Amino acid sequence: MISKEQIAEDYKLIQDEICTALEQLDGAAKFEQELWEREGGGGGRTRVIQNGTILEKGGVNFSAVHGHLPDTMKKALQVEQDDFFATGVSIVIHPNHPLVPIIHMNIRYFEMPSTMAGESKPVRWFGGGIDLTPHYVFEDDARYFHSGLKAVCDQYYADFYPRFKKWADDYFYIKHRNETRGIGGIFYDRLTANDDLSWGQIFEFSKSVGRSFAPLYTELVNRNRSKEFTEAQQLFQYQRRSRYAEFNLVYDAGTKFGLETNGRIESILMSLPPTAKWVYDYHPQPGSDEEKTLSLLKKGINWA
Repeated sequence: MISKEQIAEDYKLIQDEICTALEQLDGAAKFEQELWEREGGGGGRTRVIQNGTILEKGGVNFSAVHGHLPDTMKKALQVEQDDFFATGVSIVIHPNHPLVPIIHMNIRYFEMPSTMAGESKPVRWFGGGIDLTPHYVFEDDARYFHSGLKAVCDQYYADFYPRFKKWADDYFYIKHRNETRGIGGIFYDRLTANDDLSWGQIFEFSKSVGRSFAPLYTELVNRNRSKEFTEAQQLFQYQRRSRYAEFNLVYDAGTKFGLETNGRIESILMSLPPTAKWVYDYHPQPGSDEEKTLSLLKKGINWA
């Protein structure tokens, strides 16, 4: 098994690569970096880009933290011990253009050097995923995005894409709105070695997911960034951002983990959009693009 230190170093490299790609994509804005330390152990590199030509607000965060899990997290993770190590890269990008989508990605590794009760092996797993939240769903873009993720998954294991696509549909679901956060993508958690996949292969898969982010998002941004838009479309963008905020504050496991483990609050909540609107009892006009988008925010659509 590759060491946790090597995993963290490779994740830092992926953070560097993505930040470079996003600066080139925007063409003007640059990331600001803040190094931080976590009380209890570890720290990270928070990188934020703001007020760009297309990227209104975005974060590409790396962290490697360790210490003791609080009882609430031990119960949530169903583990007995409290010593832990966690590292990962987390990204959320909010564009200033309503026809350019929000995107999120996360790759992470978790390890407990102690063993669970009754087991002889340390607890460790990989998790992550990448998903797209268009303000307006364009079917060609959705197919491009999902086909790209399927190609990444298919390099490693035949059932990864269908399994992780369904997992994303179920995970990125806003129960109180009865709609998905966007068009999904892939999501996986507690991925461990087995007879078919070694730890090294799973780590390579994790890095491939991370490195799929920049080319996929660059293509989607460039397809739509020059299109004209109306004030009404901008208002709908802010309406869709409000749903994004609701999911992250109510359901997102990463947000909960960060808050429960005394993580850095600015890094945890960087996923929230800079501007959002809650329009009371909103209903789209029949036959409108807004109505079409809402009709496609559901589970089980075969985009690939």
